[in-house]
Amino acid sequence: MNVDEVKQSERLRGVIDLALRAVPDLRRNAETVEPIPTGRAPTLLRRASERLDWRRLPGLRPASSKPPNLTIDLIRNFSVFVLLPTLMLAIYLYGFAANQYVAEAQFTVRGNVEPMEEASVGQFADLIQKHNSQDSFIVKDYIQSQTLVSKMEETLKVSAMFARNEADFWTRYRPPQPIEDLARYWRKHVIARIDVISGVITLTVRAFTPQDALAISKEVIARTEVLINQISRAAQADLVAHAEADAVRAQTRLREAHLALQKFRNRWGIIDPIKAAEATLTTLGSLRKDQLKAETDLQVLRGSNLDEKSRSIQTLVANLAAIQQQTKRLQDQLTTEGLSGSDPSNNMTRALLEYEGLQVEKTIAGKLNESANLMVDRARVAATKQQIFLATFVPPDLPIASLYPQRGYALVVGFFCFLVVWSSIALIVAGLKDQRL
Repeated sequence: MNVDEVKQSERLRGVIDLALRAVPDLRRNAETVEPIPTGRAPTLLRRASERLDWRRLPGLRPASSKPPNLTIDLIRNFSVFVLLPTLMLAIYLYGFAANQYVAEAQFTVRGNVEPMEEASVGQFADLIQKHNSQDSFIVKDYIQSQTLVSKMEETLKVSAMFARNEADFWTRYRPPQPIEDLARYWRKHVIARIDVISGVITLTVRAFTPQDALAISKEVIARTEVLINQISRAAQADLVAHAEADAVRAQTRLREAHLALQKFRNRWGIIDPIKAAEATLTTLGSLRKDQLKAETDLQVLRGSNLDEKSRSIQTLVANLAAIQQQTKRLQDQLTTEGLSGSDPSNNMTRALLEYEGLQVEKTIAGKLNESANLMVDRARVAATKQQIFLATFVPPDLPIASLYPQRGYALVVGFFCFLVVWSSIALIVAGLKDQRL
């Protein structure tokens, strides 16, 4: 025996030892099970012992068994786990799946902006500006809301439409169910999408008959128009209410300005301090002229060497004194003494200052009242117009051909899904078997 044969025999002996150590105790026990003696066993046990080999337990094969054919196993598993489910899916799609018809409509929410650029109401020009992007999202959420589903159920009985005999067992709606289940089913068949850039809303309705799809889409648009009209009326009413509230405040301010003027006149005892001051100044001017004339006449008489006790000089002196006293009294009314003479601060200057403030307040209140009344008129005119409205530029039409289910596409997707699942499971099982060796 040469060296190679020795090495080969040693290698073979090592492999045999390793295999013997790896064999489970169960297999060794199964191989050493003694058969039941034939003479002492009943007939039933004898027949069982003839048909049953205790050494062929699950997962254990005799060493002389034929090795498995991997190609046949692969084809069998592929057929069972991929081809068979795909065939069942094809039978459902082409034999049982009901046709679903799609009615599509496109519309947008538009706003009517009223120009108000006049200077008198420029500060109120932005009151009726509308931002329709938010209204579009309101419409989208309303279309998929449970409130609309309840109204559609009352008018069209959409649950009966979705539960028609034309529908298959998988996609049919099964009444009676709570309104929440109908709303979830509704959201799968009635879809509203918004183009953020243009604001266009695309409504897609799927039903099992073309007439149902068209009827549902028309009713949805009609209900949406009702919602938009309610929003528009609410906005118009809010606009008019704000304008009228501003008008009431302006009228109250103007009324208070008039009452303040009335209290001023009652307290001071004069109607118009400006005109009273003008009259006082005119009187002062006339008194100064009389005083100058009296002083001139007095100097002339004194220059003629008349006695101071003469009647003419005494008359002029008395007249001049009266003029000076009257002038001083009028000057005190304008500056320090005051109209009543009891309070030095209540003079004509203070009265004029207070009166001018009241006049300014009255003027401002009058202007605001005019602007508020103009705003009320404009708000009422704007309220007669529809500020927000639904513009449907692609109305729904009766569908002719069914778009769903997409049988070919669904079949291909299903085949690849089954293939991926089967491949993943096969790889996991192969990995587990490899770890057991």
